[in-house]
Amino acid sequence: MIECKNLVKVYKNGDVETTALKGVSFKIEKGEFVSIIGPSGSGKSTLMHILGALDTPTSGEYFLDGHEVSKLSDDELSEMRRNKIGFVFQAFNLLPRATVLRNVMLPLLFTDIPMKEREARAREALKNSSLDESKFYNHSNQLSGGQIQRVAIARALINDPAIILADEPTGNLDTKTSHIVMEAFQELHKRGHTIVLITHEPEIAEYAERIISVRDGVIEKDVKNNNYKYGARSN
Repeated sequence: MIECKNLVKVYKNGDVETTALKGVSFKIEKGEFVSIIGPSGSGKSTLMHILGALDTPTSGEYFLDGHEVSKLSDDELSEMRRNKIGFVFQAFNLLPRATVLRNVMLPLLFTDIPMKEREARAREALKNSSLDESKFYNHSNQLSGGQIQRVAIARALINDPAIILADEPTGNLDTKTSHIVMEAFQELHKRGHTIVLITHEPEIAEYAERIISVRDGVIEKDVKNNNYKYGARSN
């Protein structure tokens, strides 16, 4: 599903060069739930931008679902983001004056999919993200933080993406709500979705079945989480 080969990313500011990634290589198979963890300045955010087709490496190769993303043009990268990647961000990015259903349907706005099918897809995505049906016509200011993040997860699912890329999805949530949201990700994993979670919190990383630790632009550890069990960290 994902293959990174010797990824290097160098940022230039005048004569100053900063190397954020120093030859990063790994694979993620279809259906895996992987967390990428590291402190500020570790290179995890740069890696997230490359995995999300928001940036390209200075050198190295990145393949997603059989496509060599590292060689795509800007237009091709945009299409890749739209069709292959479902994003869940720390900032929820919902429209406050639109209902939950309409927020989830937004990625389908400029498609030729009939409105009836758009709504059916949105309802299914919301159910898969574990949001109660009674909230579908609420506005975001009528929801809790955990409910809002589950709406954002549903929006990421609407196009049936190859991967779900979650960037610090619990960063704005309290501990209890964070557990609820992470259990929603675990439920998606049980249903076969490929999930890549970016976090700086060890406790959140533990919700994944595999943990990749990044520090100083290199992979420090890449290990199977032997404590992984659905719902095991809810208490």
